[in-house]
Amino acid sequence: MDDPSASRVFDPLLRESDFLVDAIFGTGLNAPVQGPAAGVISLMNQSGRPIVAVDLPSGLDADSGQILGIAIQASLTVTLARPKRGLYIGDGPNIAGTIRVGDIGIPPELLVTAKIPLKLLDPASLRIFLPKRKRAAHKGSFGHAGIIAGSSGKTGAAAMAALGALRAGAGLVTVAIPEGLNTVLEAKLLEAMTFPVAGTPSHGLAKDSKESLLEFAASKTAVAIGPGIGRESETVGLVLELLIEIKHPLVLDADGINTLEGHAHILRRAQAPVILTPHPGEMARLLGVSVADVQNDRIGVAGRFAREFNVHVVLKGAGTVLAGPDGSLAVNPTGNPGMATGGTGDVLTGMIVGLLAQGLSPWEAACTGTYLHGLAGDLAATRRGEVGMLARDLLETIPEAIRDLQSEENLI
Repeated sequence: MDDPSASRVFDPLLRESDFLVDAIFGTGLNAPVQGPAAGVISLMNQSGRPIVAVDLPSGLDADSGQILGIAIQASLTVTLARPKRGLYIGDGPNIAGTIRVGDIGIPPELLVTAKIPLKLLDPASLRIFLPKRKRAAHKGSFGHAGIIAGSSGKTGAAAMAALGALRAGAGLVTVAIPEGLNTVLEAKLLEAMTFPVAGTPSHGLAKDSKESLLEFAASKTAVAIGPGIGRESETVGLVLELLIEIKHPLVLDADGINTLEGHAHILRRAQAPVILTPHPGEMARLLGVSVADVQNDRIGVAGRFAREFNVHVVLKGAGTVLAGPDGSLAVNPTGNPGMATGGTGDVLTGMIVGLLAQGLSPWEAACTGTYLHGLAGDLAATRRGEVGMLARDLLETIPEAIRDLQSEENLI
């Protein structure tokens, strides 16, 4: 602080504290923090003590997620009544720490009347979506997920998606793969089936596979398109046609999303519900904007796209944003930086299509799959650490994540 006497007052207090509570500024802050308040924030950040922020870290803009001059670096943020947008966009994820929503007694009906759409996914609301398993059930009771995936050098993506669907509880999973890669994929998969189709000379999906793939999709409960399919022009044209004609719930991921670059209007012609699972780069290409544009307004970008094209969007990243065509918005609290590695997105795609195959609605499958995916990553990080985490580590912990969600334990 500029005032030495003030520093002499605060320094002993900070040293004697086990943790600090930040309640300096609230959601109304709209100008850079200056003067004594800035000095106090600086001292708190330098104290080395854990900081619990009330509602949001002081100095963070509640709407934009921008730091207004200086901001508290919180270990935990207890946001009141409803999540604040700024906690999940801009600088928010970097300074908010772990985020919890605190009930301050506002009746739920008032929150609905106030039209505050953003929700934080929580176990109590997701637990009821998990399919019940009767003792007399058989593999046909839990759906048949179809996955259209793979190209030369990317059969691993197809395998990861298939295993994700199985780990999420799908009774049967079959992967449609260019015929020249079928043997490779079969060597990677024991529990899932394969369905070889016509491929291009470079082992992409060929346009001649269209009728076979439509028959394939018609016999499935839900379908995913995209993991590892590449961006050959022949494959791009094929995917656009499949998107229009497939009649079962559909998950579009990775290069399946990239095929829509310049063709997003095709989504309006889809006959089935569609879930898109882009990372920020894919979303930026889809919209023709920069990644920074997406990251600076993640909630707005996802929400507008979902409404405009009548789809569900799972915009991946720290604080994955989920948006529905009806205006529903949610943020996922689970997951960690260790999951920023190749293959984890393919696992998520598989989990969502696996849940769709079991009868969940698109919104239920997107929310439940995303939460469980992050929780599996958190369990894997607890066991192995974040650095060096592999997508296959998540596959090992998904059943445990489901078991924990089914229980009454107080999860994230």
